[in-house]
Amino acid sequence: MNLRDAVADDLPAIHAINQANVPAVGDITFAELEWYFAKAAALRVAEIDGLVAGFLLALQPGLDYSSLNYAWFSARYTDFCYIDRVAVGEQWRRRGVARALYADIEAYARAMSAPLLACEVNLRPRNDVSLAFHERQGFIEVGQQDTDGGHKTVVMLLRDLRDDAPE
Repeated sequence: MNLRDAVADDLPAIHAINQANVPAVGDITFAELEWYFAKAAALRVAEIDGLVAGFLLALQPGLDYSSLNYAWFSARYTDFCYIDRVAVGEQWRRRGVARALYADIEAYARAMSAPLLACEVNLRPRNDVSLAFHERQGFIEVGQQDTDGGHKTVVMLLRDLRDDAPE
């Protein structure tokens, strides 16, 4: 597995993986993905056998971004690395792709001196696989909120990087 920054040629594969993972991740247009590509603190891909197997998109604080979840964290924390979305292609699941992407973004956040990793996971519709994954990664619940006009409920999660700095 090779982890690297996404390039423009990766966007169709990233978009296809994103859309195949809805509702675990939010539905986006290709134009929205291009906005993320231009604005993201990190848009990283996991490549296996020359193919994009998964991706992780992280944002820094202070963006003009209309996401209710990003706004929730922005209203409560001044410095964080927000994991907006992570998704893995179905044929690549259970191979450590998400775990590798999370280790990668943790290293990035530490290098940028971001004290917190922030993200959210669906409670409704419930995403038990992601909830268990984030618990294993050391994330803790800091809140909940309804989104999508009350059709979704998400749990807000943080991992404090100041408490577990590598030796």
